[in-house]
Amino acid sequence: MSRTRSAAPPSRRRTALLAACTLMAATGATATALTAQAGAAAPGCRVDYQITNQWSTGFGANVTVTNTGDPVSAWTLEWTYAGNQRIGQAWNATATQSGAAVTARNAPYNGSLATGGSTSFGFNASYSGTNAVPTTFKLNGVTCNGVPDPGPGPTDPPPPTGSRVDNPYAGAKVYVNPEWSAKAAAEPGGSRISNQPTGVWLDRIAAINGVNGGMGLRAHLDEALRQKGTGELAIQLVIYNLPGRDCAALASNGELGPTEIDKYRTQYIDPIATILADPKYAGLRIVTTVEIDSLPNLVTNVSPRATATPNCDVMKANGNYIKGVGYALNKLGAIGNVYNYVDAGHHGWLGWDDNFGPSAELFKQAATSEGSTVSKVHGFIVNTANYSVLKEDHFKIEDSVNGVSVRQSKWVDWNRYTDELSYAQAMRAKLVSLGFDQNLGMLIDTSRNGWGGTARPAGPGATTNVDTYVNGGRYDRRIHLGNWCNQAGAGLGERPKAAPAAGIDAYVWMKPPGESDGSSSQIPNDEGKGFDRMCDPTYTGNARNGNSMSGALPNSPVAGHWFSAQFQELMKNAHPAL
Repeated sequence: MSRTRSAAPPSRRRTALLAACTLMAATGATATALTAQAGAAAPGCRVDYQITNQWSTGFGANVTVTNTGDPVSAWTLEWTYAGNQRIGQAWNATATQSGAAVTARNAPYNGSLATGGSTSFGFNASYSGTNAVPTTFKLNGVTCNGVPDPGPGPTDPPPPTGSRVDNPYAGAKVYVNPEWSAKAAAEPGGSRISNQPTGVWLDRIAAINGVNGGMGLRAHLDEALRQKGTGELAIQLVIYNLPGRDCAALASNGELGPTEIDKYRTQYIDPIATILADPKYAGLRIVTTVEIDSLPNLVTNVSPRATATPNCDVMKANGNYIKGVGYALNKLGAIGNVYNYVDAGHHGWLGWDDNFGPSAELFKQAATSEGSTVSKVHGFIVNTANYSVLKEDHFKIEDSVNGVSVRQSKWVDWNRYTDELSYAQAMRAKLVSLGFDQNLGMLIDTSRNGWGGTARPAGPGATTNVDTYVNGGRYDRRIHLGNWCNQAGAGLGERPKAAPAAGIDAYVWMKPPGESDGSSSQIPNDEGKGFDRMCDPTYTGNARNGNSMSGALPNSPVAGHWFSAQFQELMKNAHPAL
């Protein structure tokens, strides 16, 4: 899809004509644009210096250099600190410091920058007192400096407002979270994927304003505006803080108790809606993934089922999952540039006949509660933060071996679906039949379902019996479809992509690769997250995973915290390979 660039307002054109380079310096939500003096020599540059994490004695930063002048085969970036900052470990560049002056030089693999080309590097540093952002940079000896751009003047028109579209991912860039990007880039080999878009998780009230000095919602939206430029951009938010959250899994329990629905409305959803409705952000396509791992529990994990838990029985009885999701859809869906996608589990959870239809009915019940309507649901998302494979190539649900259906194999166990693509398309058809929009879109989280590496089968299994056929050919190498926590052997899946298949709006990385699903042992924390034995590699299972081993990696941190060992395994087993 081609896009045309609109002309700058008159007061901007003069500045643009003078600019040999532009500097963007940002800390959280604060950004200052500087333009070079007329007559500056090529190469020109644009620099984004982003403090990604800060604590009392140190900070992490990510620097993106964009060459706006002639092509270069090597680059050196220089700046001087106003305080006592001292750079330590750096990645994707060699950084040296003399006094307050810093020199960063390209790594062997990222020195070549074409006109318009960019590269990123990061570092950790120490400081005391204040930590001011540098205001002047030099690229290969050419200074990028000038006076701050004052922002829109009194005669400038307001920023453009995007029109609503059928697929918010089509023809749009997708927001790269600089906090996740810096963590990924800090890992050996992580720069290969650190520019991929991932979801921004608002998993507690404090996340709205930022936790431990990190970016809050406004900071992310402001950064999204910067990344957007003159084109279209979608930013992905995970709305995840229901009362009694994740009633069947302790690892991702939340801060709100089962009865705190009013607090959810007034202290969580309402503030988010207020920020998203700010006209400043009207030109963004805001994708909201609404309350993963909630509604399906009211079908599969309540009495009289063998998999029932007391917590899920409580949430079904008080109705606060239904009320919370309905309220969120109603408030957020009233904002013209917000696209709500509701969680619809995954095929290994809801693919059986007695789960599939009742879950779809429940989704409609939630979508029409608390003043919401089905029109406020743009689509659904499947496989969020899970590992179910996108497409099994070596066996189909219609196959049989020696007259025995694949559905009778121990792995499939009478499920109607073998993978997420077939499940997503079938769930979409079912939801449309229940009254959802004919143009309903589906998202599939492919962040950790690649299952590549040396264990990936190259062809079908032996036809000795139905189990050897399925087990020998399946890409999904989990011990059981019910295993969900930090799975050993998993790999990055398909890279984020718009409109990849019929009925699918996008493949997405809603779960940021490298963030833990839960701790492998009890770890005290102030986030309301418990310890679930499904994250313990020594656990021998329960009814929900067929009393199988958990398949979890050892030494994992609390849910949402960085898990370097898992990140490395995901890259090693990526499919398509990195």
